Amino acid sequence: MNTKLIMTSSALFMFAAGIALTFFPDLFLDLLNLEPNQITLFLLQILGALYFGFGMLNWMNKGRPIGGIYNRPVAIANLSHFMIAGLALLKGLSTNPELPYPIWVLGIIYILFGFAFGVIFFRHPISDKT
Repeated sequence: MNTKLIMTSSALFMFAAGIALTFFPDLFLDLLNLEPNQITLFLLQILGALYFGFGMLNWMNKGRPIGGIYNRPVAIANLSHFMIAGLALLKGLSTNPELPYPIWVLGIIYILFGFAFGVIFFRHPISDKT
């Protein structure tokens, strides 16, 4: 498994989410048919900062070996984030299949990243020289 590709793509995904949530939280509330107020806008901007910071972590570690004992904190942080959020989305989608299409896409992305980071976490990194 190409860890550099997974780390880069997850970093770009988180950068995009972070920038969008930080600068356009009202757009997300409109997409979810929620009434914008100061608290929800503020919380979405904080969530955007979290995503951007997590994306920065992945971007800075994309060229390093990851898996097994290497960069274990980065691997477990990504695994727990993507797997917990992916399972929550999967549960929500199974109980409410009429949720909007973007939520389905988000759920699929999260489950795929969760699976990928699970594989990365439990295996030893393969050298690029082999």
